[in-house]
Amino acid sequence: MKFVDLLHRWTGGLLGLLLAVLGLSGAILVHRDAWVILPHARDAQLQDLAVMVGSVERLMAGSPSPNAITFASRDFGLHRVRFPGEAGAYADQSGAIVARWGDKWERPELWLFDLHHYLLAGKTGALVAGWVALIGLGFIATGLILWWTRRRTFEFRLWPARMDRPGIVRQHRDFGVVVAPLLTLSLLTGAMMTLRPVADVLLTPWGSSAELRNSLAAPPTKGGASTQQLNWTRIFGETRRRFPDAEFRVLSLPEKPGGLISIRMRQAPEWLPNGRSILWYDASDGRLVEARDALSMPRGARIFNAVYPLHAAKVGRLPYRIVMTASGLALCLLGTLSVWTFWFRRPRARRSRNGRAEVVVKSAPVRSHPG
Repeated sequence: MKFVDLLHRWTGGLLGLLLAVLGLSGAILVHRDAWVILPHARDAQLQDLAVMVGSVERLMAGSPSPNAITFASRDFGLHRVRFPGEAGAYADQSGAIVARWGDKWERPELWLFDLHHYLLAGKTGALVAGWVALIGLGFIATGLILWWTRRRTFEFRLWPARMDRPGIVRQHRDFGVVVAPLLTLSLLTGAMMTLRPVADVLLTPWGSSAELRNSLAAPPTKGGASTQQLNWTRIFGETRRRFPDAEFRVLSLPEKPGGLISIRMRQAPEWLPNGRSILWYDASDGRLVEARDALSMPRGARIFNAVYPLHAAKVGRLPYRIVMTASGLALCLLGTLSVWTFWFRRPRARRSRNGRAEVVVKSAPVRSHPG
């Protein structure tokens, strides 16, 4: 038990601040669409074929032309447009630009997203965040073991009764056991998205890792040279014909020679906000290369497609967003207080009359620190 206690304390002391950053940024991002205040942001979603084609043609005629367009959703009335590099824009559903930026630092929702997913360090940061999430799961497991030995003193508090070390430790222990299921959901889904081997292992009962990768990979077919003279009416018409009841969600243009145009659609049963029903077209002539129905994917891939909506509260609407907000704030509180008690709130020592050091705590004796 002493080893578990040491492992838990040092994990919290060293990684608590990173967990707090992930928790707080995630809690804010859950409500990202609600706090982006721009003209037309609350417009009703339009999925009329003529409107969709008109907005795409208008955006494609601009300079520079976009790399990708995420179309307006039921909760957010603007298209998100991505240009080469970090540049981007919001456009209304007619294709008119309402806000533009040159890099992510100009929009708080963008750098917060980058902080949460990549720790502002690109692919390396994403891997670090994934490992922190995985270690956080171990943090929960050791915390539950330590709580069990003191379960008879359980008392739920949102905030420590006293801001001394024993008071913080007790609140940390009892509050942590209450929110453990929520934290497990947040950290596990985060680890599955950033560390693909974790997803492969967990989804093994429902399919092989090769099946999962093949289901999510683009077709191996190479396309021709991109052209600006594409017939978008024909492309979007074919897409609508293949999935007549689905939403248009994302149009992506090839960024490398030989790449394909892709259009992501979301069918009603899909939890994933941008869907995983995808059609690929040749960028030289608009010829359909492949269409993939998310509802026909192997079971393991369909389960994996539900991981992001669960993590980012893209299902369940406001009640579930509140739940995941609570999870993020709880992780922030636990991580911050772990670092505080480990590095700063140490008991101070004084010399007794016989020259020996004595630990002094104002209101309570020092206990073994499980957090």
